[in-house]
Order: sequence, then structure tokens, then C-alpha cells
Amino acid sequence: MPNLLTPENIPLIILAFIWIIGAILQDLKRREVDNIWNFSLIAFALAYRIAISIHTQNYTFALNGILGFIIFITLGNALYYGRVFAGGDAKLLISLGTILPLSYDWIINLKIFLSFTGLFLLGGAVYVLIWSIILTIIHFQNFKTEFTKQFNIYRKLHKRAFILIFIALISATIFQSYYLIPIIILFAFFPILFLFAKSVEEACMIKTTNPQKVTEGDWLYKDIKVQNKTIKATWEGVTKEQLQLIKAKYKKDILIKQGIPFTPGFLIGLIALLILTEKGLFGIF
Repeated sequence: MPNLLTPENIPLIILAFIWIIGAILQDLKRREVDNIWNFSLIAFALAYRIAISIHTQNYTFALNGILGFIIFITLGNALYYGRVFAGGDAKLLISLGTILPLSYDWIINLKIFLSFTGLFLLGGAVYVLIWSIILTIIHFQNFKTEFTKQFNIYRKLHKRAFILIFIALISATIFQSYYLIPIIILFAFFPILFLFAKSVEEACMIKTTNPQKVTEGDWLYKDIKVQNKTIKATWEGVTKEQLQLIKAKYKKDILIKQGIPFTPGFLIGLIALLILTEKGLFGIF
């Protein structure tokens, strides 16, 4: 069982907690995390690693931080371009790559990466589900109307999905592959979860905003025309140039799509990683 709470690792872990909490506060307040906040963690973590390496004359500690940073650049970009993470979340994850190589053994480091990734994704998913349920309670009438609408839109698709799931259950029973039944039942919930998520998004997460209050990176709900130029609703959000045009020329209110702040998932993941390691359950993810 690895000991992650070594004297040289504790300052790194404290840095991670401070920066994650700071990111959460920004995310909850403004639905964005400043680039300078995320990138400053990289600078502080690497500076600390270099200082320790110079003091101990062992530069592996600094090299580990650089390698972790490179690995998490790949992971962060994969999640961003795969449209799993928004830009701020991806940059925070990349920054944590300088923190998480907490061992001199890279087999253990890879287990740390996998464990942390599994834990923050799982913890984040539970947190997002709870947040979504709260939103449905607050906006219940809107949600109810939207759910009915989405159900009618995807009725045929869901019928086909349930037919395939029913056939799969019968086949698993006939061929006595009983271990597949729980997995098939789990898949049966996917159409319902899709309807739920789509309804929450449409009914609870679209707000009307004055053009002067739009910020860089905001997600437009639909395309808008500013003079003769069309600004498209994209995953990347409003660019700096588009924002300047909107503020200068657009006079109508704009529909903005808000996401659920995901940064608390990082805090859940880090706490869970430390607890599982302390309890001797390291590497279960």
C-alpha cells in the first residue's frame, strides 16, 4: 500500500485542495474558472518540485511533475474534444497532472491516475445527478412539460431500444448467461436517463441574458445573427472576437445554456483517493 502523505507530498496535496476549492467557488458563482487560476497551479507545483529536487539533488521529483503534466494534457484534451468536459474543467485536470505523480514508482503513479480519474468521474456523476434532481424539483412544471415533449420526440427510438433489450434478456436466459442480465438491465435505464438529462437541460438550464452580461466561453442556446454575421452555438462557446461583436452590435436578449458546475467532482475524487489509500483500498478503480 503506497504512502501518499509523505513530507514532500503534503504541500502538493495542500496546493491541490486550495486550487480545487478556489475553482469550485468560481464555478458556482460564474460558471467559469479563470485560466490564470488553473495555470498558476502548474507554476506553483512545478516550482515546488524543482526546489525540492535541487535541495535533495534528486531531479526525479521534478521530472515526475513534468511527465504527469504531459500525460494529463492528453487526458484533458481527450475529455474536452470528446465533449465530456468544458474548457475550465479540462484545464483544471491538466493542472492537477503536476500534482498527482505522488510516487517515485511509475506503476503506482499510473494506478493513482486511473484511481483518481475513476473516482472523480464517478463522484462527479453522482453529484451532477443530485444537482439535476434538485433542479427538477425547483422547476417541476417546466420539467414535466419538457419531459412529455422529449418522450414524444424520441418515442419510436425508445420503443426500438426496449425491444432490443427485451430480446437480449430472453437470449441471456435461454443461453443461461445469467451474469449478463444485470448489465442488460443497467442498459435499460439509459433511454430513461437520456430523457431525464435532455429534459433537465431544456427546462432548467436555459436562461435569458442581456448581451452586455454575456461572457467569453458562454454557450449560446441557438445561433444568433449580428448584422450580416451568424454566430453559431458551438461547444467551444462564445469567442473573444464574437463577444466584442455581440456587446457592440446585438440589442436583443440572448438565450444562454448553462452547465452544471463539475468542479466539485475533482474535490470528491481527491478526498476519495486519499481515504481509499489510507484504508488500504488503493487501486480498486
